[in-house]
Amino acid sequence: MITIHGDRMQLCGGLSRRSFLQIGGFAFGGAALTLADLHRAEAASGKRMKHKALIHVFLAGGPPHQDLWDLKMEAPSEIRGEFKPIATDVGGLQICEVFPRMARQMKHTAVIRSVVGSAPFHDAYQCMAGWPRVILEGQGGYPAVGPVAARVLGSVDRAVPPAVGLAAPTRERRWSDSGSPGFLGPAYAPFKPFMTGDEASPQTQKAVGAYEQGPGLQVIQLKEITLSRLQDRRRMLEAMGQARKDLDDHPEIHALDASLQSAFDVLTSAKLADALDLSKEDPKVRARYGDGRPYKFQYDGAPTCNDHLLMARRLVEAGVRVVSLSFGRWDSHGDNFGLVRDHGAKLDQCLSALLEDLDQRGMMDDVTVLVWGEFGRTPRINKDAGRDHWPQVSCALLAGGGMKLGQVIGSTDSTGSDALDRPVHLQEVLATVYHNLGIPPETTQLPDRAGRPQYLLERREPISELVGTVSAG
Repeated sequence: MITIHGDRMQLCGGLSRRSFLQIGGFAFGGAALTLADLHRAEAASGKRMKHKALIHVFLAGGPPHQDLWDLKMEAPSEIRGEFKPIATDVGGLQICEVFPRMARQMKHTAVIRSVVGSAPFHDAYQCMAGWPRVILEGQGGYPAVGPVAARVLGSVDRAVPPAVGLAAPTRERRWSDSGSPGFLGPAYAPFKPFMTGDEASPQTQKAVGAYEQGPGLQVIQLKEITLSRLQDRRRMLEAMGQARKDLDDHPEIHALDASLQSAFDVLTSAKLADALDLSKEDPKVRARYGDGRPYKFQYDGAPTCNDHLLMARRLVEAGVRVVSLSFGRWDSHGDNFGLVRDHGAKLDQCLSALLEDLDQRGMMDDVTVLVWGEFGRTPRINKDAGRDHWPQVSCALLAGGGMKLGQVIGSTDSTGSDALDRPVHLQEVLATVYHNLGIPPETTQLPDRAGRPQYLLERREPISELVGTVSAG
């Protein structure tokens, strides 16, 4: 725990206290202000902050579409697999038996059973940005949704980054990509809580006094620095920044200066760190989400950190626009059904809890939840009781966002091999996400490093079955 001691200050109540700021809680004379306190204050003032947001749950490795939301009960046993379907609260919609909690939440979702356009290799990049990694590679590639939101919409609160990546580093690094800023540059990279020790543990996701915000800013850490000293250093950096601008008035310099400003704002506020600290959450709520332990089938991928979904909800409430995370390792070349029983049951618990919270807190229309992986799995079960890579078709689950929910879009053939009707390109999914955030995908262009305007996507029409009128937040 890092403490920044400050000068004496006069509080609004007339009391003089020696103030101190702790990463993890903002305290006046020992009375901590938590995120819940801030929400109560906002509610009392009638100025509760609302904004459009995305919680992006990446199922790294490629989940088996025919064992989640698109069971094929009429197919032969070597294709059908071991699972049975269960009814849901949407008439006619059945899903896999490992999702009993989600079966009661499907009215808040839309299932897309005919996602196409995937590249035939593992990579979170195509789900985060919507493009193959090789496109515009010399420019750094296309930016992901989080960096685009940071660039176009900016911060809701100066003390809270617009985009946060919770994905813990994995041995297969492509599975823990929180969303590259691409040609926008590192100043727009997602803000990543700095982790120490056991990187697989969700407890290490807490703010511990050091943060990483992309390669441009690296790591900021405060050690025995008073607020007055911090402000002195800030003034010095501002002066250096002005001198640098006089020499080279370049957009990337402005972006880096804005990034540095944001870092100072974060370090002198408790709001972000408080959102990351799950010890401040109601224990009953934490129990509803679960912790995803014991971690099984992890290998070189992400752990099943159920509490990352709870953390994502808290971050959105604090003002974050886009939270991305990687949940589990779904590359089921062997023991596919054991993996789905483990990962699916854990996802069922935390995802249903998230949707319940969004509904109960009046956030369902403002927060879009997107759950998917980079491709599907083979219809035929292999000799190791697994399913292999299948980029021809996959599935996605969308929730919230003010969309028309409680429906299924598209279908696959009798074996789950190909899209039978209404194929939905993965870029259409992201176009819908942009639309929900208040970023018009049809018209929005951003300059690449050569100054040339680039559309965010090639397929820029949101999914017509889902979208209504969504205003910018």
